[in-house]
Amino acid sequence: MVCFGRQIFGTGTRNVYAAFQKTKCLHSGFLGHGDMKTNPLRQLPAVNEVLESPDVQALLVEFAHDVVVAAVREELDELRKQIRQGQSLPQPMGVEDIADRVRRRLVHELSPKLRSVINATGIVLHTNLGRAPIAEPAAQAAYEAARGYLNLELDLETGKRSSRQNAIREWVARLTGAESATVVNNNAAATVLVLRSLCAGREVIISRGQLIEIGGSFRIPEIMAVSGATLREVGTTNITRIADYERAITDRTAALMQVHTSNYRISGFTKSASLAELVELGKRRGLLVIDDIGSGALIDFSRFGFEHEPVARDSIAAGADLVLFSGDKLLGGPQAGIIAGKKQLIQTIEKDPLMRAFRTDKMTLAALEATLRLYLSEAQALSQIPGLCMLGMDLNVLRKRAERLAAQLRQIKGLSCQVNHDIAYVGGGSLPDQAMKTVVIEIEARQVSDGELAHRLRIGTPSVVGRLRDGKLVLDLRTVFERQLTELVEAIRSAVSLAEPPQP
Repeated sequence: MVCFGRQIFGTGTRNVYAAFQKTKCLHSGFLGHGDMKTNPLRQLPAVNEVLESPDVQALLVEFAHDVVVAAVREELDELRKQIRQGQSLPQPMGVEDIADRVRRRLVHELSPKLRSVINATGIVLHTNLGRAPIAEPAAQAAYEAARGYLNLELDLETGKRSSRQNAIREWVARLTGAESATVVNNNAAATVLVLRSLCAGREVIISRGQLIEIGGSFRIPEIMAVSGATLREVGTTNITRIADYERAITDRTAALMQVHTSNYRISGFTKSASLAELVELGKRRGLLVIDDIGSGALIDFSRFGFEHEPVARDSIAAGADLVLFSGDKLLGGPQAGIIAGKKQLIQTIEKDPLMRAFRTDKMTLAALEATLRLYLSEAQALSQIPGLCMLGMDLNVLRKRAERLAAQLRQIKGLSCQVNHDIAYVGGGSLPDQAMKTVVIEIEARQVSDGELAHRLRIGTPSVVGRLRDGKLVLDLRTVFERQLTELVEAIRSAVSLAEPPQP
């Protein structure tokens, strides 16, 4: 229906015209049959007026024309909706006011969704924050791989095509003692691929106490089903003996599997078959032994006070046919799933069609290779891989950092803080029951609650994430880099200053 003057084209009756007079005609800019001059909708400029303003024209340099037009329309529609609902506008809305709102809308909606975060939680492997950062050489390797070309699948010596897996094979073999190795995009993919390529249609025996669920609903029984292998549970939650495995073996059995319970512990009356026992049984009955060690330690973590974390080299030395582990947890590299073990088995795995779906890209491979090469010197790994540095940080050093930062924070008006001892955990499904001593700064703001202060810090620039406890915001500097300390102080100053009334 088109409205022009007092005529309605497409109808000719007085009744239809009267009904139309009671509707909202946005095109002509009036509500009902009221006076157009008193209509609040007429306070708003037209779309074209806003688009022609210098401020919006400047936005067209940064944003596409269609995007800017859509933002203008959305902003005007939102204001019209407020008026129709009887709400008053915050101020008279001229072209400049609309243009400013459009600019703020575009900046908010089109800003990057992934942002750098200052991790002040003390959780080294914080899954929600991307786990631990990788080492500088690894980051540089990924950067160089991303910005140019590299011999991903080319043998530079012969000029012939090669495998992208060659980038990590030698390093994993050197570090673990395995005959060969391959890598996929995470350890869940490694588990699926190994079971599918070597055990599909046959049984895999595993203890009931190891039927774990890791974050994101990664459950061993479901992964087993996806792979095509048949799960054969033995033992009980807390007790599984080697005899339980032996009684379960049939002519349909393909493998014995051990899964590290990375994210939980059973204590008290417990017993489980050792890897050595499984290897002996596997050899005697002609079965594969698969050891999924989860977090991927390449060094002994007892140096940090953590016990019972399996090391990949130890599993290979014990005789496991295949060892599976993550690249981005305790190993400290990019997200990856590493499969190390017998050369013939690795070759079979790499022939599986699913290998292509699970393969890693050039940036991941470059970063992983650089990380693995750091482990050729244990001292180098301990000094350059951020996660290992954080875990090994001296408590006295940490306290001095906290005291120094607290002194700066106490200068912020409306803020009080104190330094205290505390405990923290590694995170990322690793070492769940083993606590680290740490030092934290507890913060209280006079004019804002702990929750609101935490919210302001999260959405600020830079974003800061801490912990809340007993009405205070708790900052653990173990996971804050030295280069971030100045930014952290300014972020807190900004968040607190929003709550302080202006000085007279």
